[in-house]
Amino acid sequence: MTIQVAMRMRSFFLAGACLLLLVALPAAAKNELPLPRYVSIKSPEANIRSGPGLRYPVHWVIVKKAVPVEVIAEYENWRKIRDMEGEEGWVHRSMLANERTVSILHGTQTLYEDPKPDSSPVAFVEEGVYARLEKCNENWCRVNADGHTGWVIRKAIWGVYPGEEKIDD
Repeated sequence: MTIQVAMRMRSFFLAGACLLLLVALPAAAKNELPLPRYVSIKSPEANIRSGPGLRYPVHWVIVKKAVPVEVIAEYENWRKIRDMEGEEGWVHRSMLANERTVSILHGTQTLYEDPKPDSSPVAFVEEGVYARLEKCNENWCRVNADGHTGWVIRKAIWGVYPGEEKIDD
């Protein structure tokens, strides 16, 4: 075998290895997060589209930061979300934060110092307020709403799954 043939073979194998690397990298970067999962809106304004791409029309706009949403599907850099009213649409992943938030339900809720109803009240939080979710036990979740941290009855919030206890940031 001549030196020229050996050099060509080496170049061919190097090019093949580079091609394999380029094909394997996107697969390695694939999102390994579970579906469904709760996240929150990162931006003060997020366009929710009818499909996964800019060519799809805007279905609605979320105009507040920290709104909790549920990711129910993924396509490349797009996430299909569901809001607390059951509306679904697609949003670019850059508009989402992994920070967990919840929405207060059913009128005004009391935040308690400890996870029990005879504990001291810390604050009263109105329906529709978004609070940062810290952790949960079987019946209660610890949240921070506008600087007030306390425990709220689990049934009084939207944005946490039944049986979910440890909240990962």
